[in-house]
Amino acid sequence: MSGAALAVVVVVVFLLALYLLQRYGDLRRQQRMVLLGTLLSWYLCFLIVFILPLDVSTTIYKQCILDNAIHPTSVTQERRTNQTDDNSAVNPTDSILKVCEEPWSYIPDAILPVFWRVVYWTSQFLTWLLLPFMQSYARSGAFSRVGKIKTALIENAIYYGTYLLIFISLLVYVAAHPQWKFTWTELQTIGITAANTWGLFLLVLLLGYGLVEIPRSYWLASSHGYLLAKTYFKAAKVATEKVAAEENLADVMEEVAGVHESVRYNHCLRKCVDTIITKCPSEYKEELGRTVESSGGEQNVPPTKRGLIKLHKKVISAVQSHGQTQVQWSILLEEAFHLEDVAKSQSSPIRQFIHSSPSERHASWIHRFIYTPTVGEFGPKRHTYSIIFNLQ
Repeated sequence: MSGAALAVVVVVVFLLALYLLQRYGDLRRQQRMVLLGTLLSWYLCFLIVFILPLDVSTTIYKQCILDNAIHPTSVTQERRTNQTDDNSAVNPTDSILKVCEEPWSYIPDAILPVFWRVVYWTSQFLTWLLLPFMQSYARSGAFSRVGKIKTALIENAIYYGTYLLIFISLLVYVAAHPQWKFTWTELQTIGITAANTWGLFLLVLLLGYGLVEIPRSYWLASSHGYLLAKTYFKAAKVATEKVAAEENLADVMEEVAGVHESVRYNHCLRKCVDTIITKCPSEYKEELGRTVESSGGEQNVPPTKRGLIKLHKKVISAVQSHGQTQVQWSILLEEAFHLEDVAKSQSSPIRQFIHSSPSERHASWIHRFIYTPTVGEFGPKRHTYSIIFNLQ
């Protein structure tokens, strides 16, 4: 195939990452740099998963050819003299070769090493430099690019310092070792070791929880009563967080209203205030406009630029927290209503799944033609109902 399978997988995985980004992200509201970084990171992660089987099949094929090259066909003839027979018998013993069929996913030798180097070092760059920097840059309250960059570097000092500490410790070990020399290859090895050490440390911590919790969550997912009780518990917790986020946002908006009244349009810091107002929700923007029209004069003490930077950061954090809690609350409400409908339908003699409230999401063709609400014809047993309800 001479790399055709690799080209197809690369294109298909790119389209898959682009579709997921369009499905779960608002492309119109996001900045191009954020979209590019997210698309590239998802693309590389999917590439590793889809290219690895091609690499394994290619390696097996090359190993088969190598085994046949090391052990060539040897045809030896052994003559055995039989005292009873007049003719000598010749018994050839041939070493059986493996049949090496080139797989459809075969990738030429010069492609995979370059491919894995590009994927690995690009992933390292995104993980340790670009993505953490972009996160801090987006949360920064500074009004200029230079200020945002400076704030992002300061916030990532601990993050970069941890990696630098591991790197320096390995570097000292290499310098003290008499048999090792400082070369570019050795420095790359040290960097890879430091990154893998940090990754394995996080992996051990996460697997210690995930290997137990994920199978248990799937096991308990068959119990609708347990899911409903757990959803009630989550809803109570999210409701508390939602109220706290709304109160925090209201307090921050009061500070913004005070700054909006004190800094008039002829002030040198008015552009900074306008930038802060653009980050506020639409309903608060209307209230700010009405407040300025009804107010008589400005405050005596205008804010400083450092104070506006802190306020800008507080506004960004409060708006994000408020949006996250709103989404979590709506998802939990929909899940709780669905589980309550399941509990009512299981005890109902109608044998039909009835929604207490219409869902806002449009049902797909799978739900319309396959997962129908009528379950009477599937049998009178209760566990069959549970399966059908679970599919809903």
